[in-house]
This record gives sequence, C-alpha cells and structure tokens, in this order.
Amino acid sequence: MTKKFKVGDHVSWNSEAGRVRGRIVRAHTADVRYKGYIHHASPEDPQYEIKSDRTDHVALHRGRVLTKLRN
Repeated sequence: MTKKFKVGDHVSWNSEAGRVRGRIVRAHTADVRYKGYIHHASPEDPQYEIKSDRTDHVALHRGRVLTKLRN
C-alpha cells in the first residue's frame, strides 16, 4: 500500500545531498512530463510535487519515499 499525502503536507526524503524537507504543492494522478522525463502516476500511486524548504528546488517523488513531518 502506497502512503497517501495531501497538498500542504510537510515531508522529508533522502536525496544525493542528504535529507531534504519540503511541502507538497501538487499531487499528480496521471502521467506527467517533468524535466524531460515522463513520470508515471495513477490515482493509486500518485507522484507528489514538492518544493524544498531551503531552496526553490522542486522535486517529484512517490509516496513510498516520503516521510510525513509534524507541521
């Protein structure tokens, strides 16, 4: 079962640079083209668009790699 999140949730995930924190700004439930790649998504397994707390970087991740933080 994939973890479900909603817009506004504060989450963290592991990146090449270490642990990153951010807020979900959008949930994609259909395939989406992002940074030159097609990211597969569905209502059962969405891709979450997350804006980093520290930079303007935006990333797309599945719920299984995210950890919800207390707001």
